[in-house]
Order: sequence, then structure tokens, then C-alpha cells
Amino acid sequence: MAEKLLEMRNISKRFGGVLALDSVDFEIEKGEIHCLVGENGSGKSTLIKIISGIHSPDPGGEIYVDGRRISHQKSSNSVREGIQVIYQDLSLFPNLTVAENIAISSRVETGSRLMKWKETEEESMKTMDKIGVSLDPRREVSELSIAERQVVAICRAINAKARLVIMDEPTASLSKKEVQSLIRVINELQNREISTIFVSHKLDEIMEVAQRVTVLRDGKKVGAFDASELTRQRLSFLMTGKEFEYSKLTPYSGHEVILEVRKLSRRNNYKEIDLKVHKGEIVSITGLMGSGRTEFVLSLFGMNRPDDGEIFVEGKRVNPGSALDAMRAGIAYVPEDRLQHGLVMEQPVSKNIVLTVLKRILSRIRLLSKVKERTEVRRWVDELSIKIPSVDSPVNTLSGGNQQRVVIAKWLAINPKVLILDSPTVGIDVAAKDSIYKIIRELASEGISIIMITDEAEEAIYHSNTTYIMSSGRIIGKYNSSELTEKELYEKINGQ
Repeated sequence: MAEKLLEMRNISKRFGGVLALDSVDFEIEKGEIHCLVGENGSGKSTLIKIISGIHSPDPGGEIYVDGRRISHQKSSNSVREGIQVIYQDLSLFPNLTVAENIAISSRVETGSRLMKWKETEEESMKTMDKIGVSLDPRREVSELSIAERQVVAICRAINAKARLVIMDEPTASLSKKEVQSLIRVINELQNREISTIFVSHKLDEIMEVAQRVTVLRDGKKVGAFDASELTRQRLSFLMTGKEFEYSKLTPYSGHEVILEVRKLSRRNNYKEIDLKVHKGEIVSITGLMGSGRTEFVLSLFGMNRPDDGEIFVEGKRVNPGSALDAMRAGIAYVPEDRLQHGLVMEQPVSKNIVLTVLKRILSRIRLLSKVKERTEVRRWVDELSIKIPSVDSPVNTLSGGNQQRVVIAKWLAINPKVLILDSPTVGIDVAAKDSIYKIIRELASEGISIIMITDEAEEAIYHSNTTYIMSSGRIIGKYNSSELTEKELYEKINGQ
């Protein structure tokens, strides 16, 4: 029988009147890869914060490491026990080198006031060798890709003598190829008997990487399962208590072209893009990271001016040199990073929704009309079923799925002809994804043309009519989505 590294018994945590965790048991063995899953609000983050010492469990909860009962009153206690958390923001120092970031914990521990450069670089190289990765130790972290920064964060944890590494949504911004590289690194951690708790909303990745999966729902433990017992459908049901089944969309048969792009090019971004989007058609654009997808759609939205080519909306040539120009042409864009580029997080839901239509809600004396604002906001809250305590609630208090609905509402308020969605379901749980897919299909049925950037083969195949594949800045294929399988699409994306 494998030896337990961490065991938690009867863990509860109440914040005011909210019971975030209710008598949860959790355990992980030495060298085990264990996934923790659940919808937003299921208690995953609270459990991680108790493991890492940020929160203490309510009285009655017990935590054991190596069979010893311990107290997690402080984060430093967890660190001494070899527990390291890698959050989504990675918490790296972008202005420092790879070597400095990896070795920083040991530098702090020794209390040295002087940086010994050669020693620091050698230390970082040895740490990277342990898991079979290689980065230039002198490169600044700000120059690295997200995947490379993940590696630096993992190496920093190893160098801090980690025995348990907790990864919170580590693949949210990674391409399929980069995800496979990360999984190889996680397997190397296992070879060194380092345990991993992997938190993700991507069900395929969970079943690929995990040995066991613990499912939380509404603060309670549903159960711990061998990954080999699970399918994507069963895991979705365990997380939500609901069945999610999708039928493929039929190939688009209409003829009214809303958006047409001819030979659009921008140096070092993309080249000679030809593309048509019809009224009510859902078009997905996929490809490896760096294929030029986002750069292309940013040009449509006036944020990345092309060097050559033409853009037509309803047969009329447009030349969007700014986001305002694109909006006037009927083009809206929901960015991938909703937190940084899509929302004003500290502001209420109401203010975020009307940001794009301020002129429309002015009173006769050119002041903002509270009545018009409330009418506009209530319309979109109702139409998109945005779950909020109040329209005055700050956006940063909402779940990821509801934040995404607010961004979509903000752009639907301009009554667009074309809605561009860049990775619309990144970082949201399976139930929230389902609601976003329903919104997309409903918008298309109302005649709005949709362009969806996606990394997920299932998303393209089941939730678009037409799929374009980009590689090295060019479109290399156009397909009826319903005629593809996930395996075929991944093979085409990877040039196989």
C-alpha cells in the first residue's frame, strides 16, 4: 500500500454565513498525481488555501503530513513541510533572470546580502536537469512564454525542497503542444516521488494526467475516483449533477455574406488571409499558439492595422484603424483575457455593461441617465441570465462564467453584425461552458455572425459550422466542422 504524504479529515470552513467546505476528507500519496475538480464555488480554492496554510480549518478538522498531525496556522509552516503552490499568475519576478527566480528561496534562506551569480546559475541548471528541462538561466522571465514561465515556477518549487506541488489551472493559457510538455514535467516530478495536486477545468487533461480524481460539489466531497474509471461525461455529471450532451451543428447553407476578408496581410503576424463569414454562421479558427489567430482578429477589430488586403462588412469596404471604427462597422471583440482587457474589475456590473453605449444612455441635457442605464443593464442581465446579487455588485465578486457573460453583454449592447470571441470558455467550469455555448448558438440563430478562436478540438467540432486552421500566419485548411473528429482536427493542426 502506498504511503500517504498528506491526509485531511473532516475539513470544514465557514466564512460568515457561507459554508465553503463541509466535512471534506482528502488524501494524497507520495509521488501521486491527483486532480482536484469541481465547478466554480465548489470549494477547491478554499481547500488549497487550507493545505497551503493561508486559511485554518474550522475546529474539528485534522491535517496530517507523513502521519504527523500538524497545524497550518501560517503559510511558512506549509513551506517547511515541503508544500508549494503555483497559482495561475505564477508569482514570478519578471525583471529577474530564470536563475534568480529559481534560486530565490535558497538565497533568502541563507540570508546572503550578495548575489553569487555563478553559484546561482549552477543551482538553477541542476534544478532544471532534475526534471529534464533546459532554459537559458540568464534570460529575463519577462522574455519567456507562458509555458516556459510554468517551468520556472515548477523549478523554483523543486529548489525550495517541495514534496507536494499544487498547480492551480496550469494549462489555462497553454497550447496543446505546451500542455503535453507540462505533463511530461509532471511525470518527472512523480519519478522523483514529488506529489502533484492538479486543478483544472479541462476534463480531457484531467483524465490524461491523473491517477486519482477528487470531486467537490457545493463544498462537499462527492468522492475520490481512479482516473481509469472516469469518462468525460461521467466526470461532468459528478461535478454538476447534470448531463451535458451536444449535437454537432449542420454545415452552413446560407448565402448572405456579412464579413469578407481578401488577402489580408500584416508583416510577421499573418499573410494573405481569405475568409468569409455568413449571416448567423459560427466560424471557429484554430491552430497552434503563434499561428497568428489573435493577431488576425485584432486587425478586424482595428487594434492591429494590416499592411495589405481588404475587409468588407455587408459588401462595404471598411478600414478599421481603431476599436471605435470597428464598432461603427458592426464588429465587436471579446478578448481572451477578460480580467485585464475585457472588464473593469472593481466597477459594478452595470457600469461595465454600458461602457460601449454611453452616448445612447445620455439624458436630454447630455448627462448619464440612470433610468436608461438601468433599462439597458436589466435587458442584458435577463437575456444572458447573468447571476448576480445586484447590478451594483463589483465584477470581481462574480464567478468566471458570469464575468464572461458580462463581457459578452457589453459588446452585444452595440448590436454587432459580427461578434469575435477569443477563447470564450478559458478558465470557466463545465456548467458555465455549457451556458456560453447556448448563448453563442442563440446569437447565431438571431443572425449575428460569430468568429470563435479556440484551442479545443471539441469546441470547434461541436459548436461551430465551419472550422479554419491557421499555421505560421496562413490559413491552411477550411472544413465543415461536423465532418471532423477530434483526432483528425488535432492531426491537421499539428501538420500530420
